[in-house]
Amino acid sequence: MTFAIRDATSDDAATCAAIYAPYVRDTAITFETEPPSPATMAARIETAQQRHAWLVLSEDGAVNGYAYGTEFKSRPAYAWSCEVSVYLARDHQPRSGAGRALYEALLPRLADLGFRTLLAGITLPNAASLGLHSALGFQPVGTLRRIGWKHDAWHDVAWMQRSIGDDSGSPTTVEA
Repeated sequence: MTFAIRDATSDDAATCAAIYAPYVRDTAITFETEPPSPATMAARIETAQQRHAWLVLSEDGAVNGYAYGTEFKSRPAYAWSCEVSVYLARDHQPRSGAGRALYEALLPRLADLGFRTLLAGITLPNAASLGLHSALGFQPVGTLRRIGWKHDAWHDVAWMQRSIGDDSGSPTTVEA
């Protein structure tokens, strides 16, 4: 299947918010409990585009997914690490390759910006996300047990990590 992937803009905020809302309302995949408004999503897109990246995937002109990188931790020594996430419209065909396509566009972009370590937090159980991240070279680095309470249950979060770019020497400044 062929996808068009491009940088997100504030014009994509309402669609991204609509894609994300069912994950917030109906699952523990995200620990947010109230779906963000389109205005909030627009601010998130803008923030991500300043130092990281936010991409959208479209098919036949309709945005059906997005992926982004964001700050992992605020302390200076973490500057070369970022957290990544991908979300697809809930009615999107499973195993269509859309998540992989988004990440395959996002990861080199983050490497070009100077990032060296990517992290993904995955609420368990989530075999599809674990499989996607494993297929893209992410390795498990630990599980936070019973770390989040949502939908009347405690949830574990598995963390996966992947190196990108050359981290054999002193890092260059991450592009702003």
